[in-house]
Amino acid sequence: MSTVPISQAQTRVHIRWMIRRDMPEVMAIEHASFEYPWCEEEFLRVLRQRNCIGMVAELSERIVGFMIYELHRNRIQVLDFATHPEFRRTGIGRQMVSKLAGKLSSQRRNRIALCVRETNLTSQYFFRVVGFRAVEVLREHYQDTGEDAYAMLYHLDESVLEMPASANRIARQLGS
Repeated sequence: MSTVPISQAQTRVHIRWMIRRDMPEVMAIEHASFEYPWCEEEFLRVLRQRNCIGMVAELSERIVGFMIYELHRNRIQVLDFATHPEFRRTGIGRQMVSKLAGKLSSQRRNRIALCVRETNLTSQYFFRVVGFRAVEVLREHYQDTGEDAYAMLYHLDESVLEMPASANRIARQLGS
């Protein structure tokens, strides 16, 4: 089974279900993390849906990260994911991804999918480092700005993500 590596030097957190009283801290992280943050009503609307789950990363009773994801038949779709700016690069995001990866199985849900804004290079790099691969560009995906997104995928069986060597039009004509 594929797992996300966690080094011993990381800040260890407790990851638990999100509850209503976590919302002020979650909202503060959301607003500190994104140029176009979700509002509390959006969080509540999403979390009321049948297959949506919210989890928080807690360090000494302080919320330092959160994730919201949706369970589908064969995948987990991450809808929102953030770590408090003061605690970035301490392994908290890795632990949250590892928690999600632990929910995968070859018999049922075998991949994690998410979208990242084209301009969010930090998130693109983070998800790449923890094993996600960009699999598609979604044109004008974000309604607030018309910005493109990268669809990224983490698969339990990494061999599924091996992309054939891309060949350009000229190389195909020459049979190379």
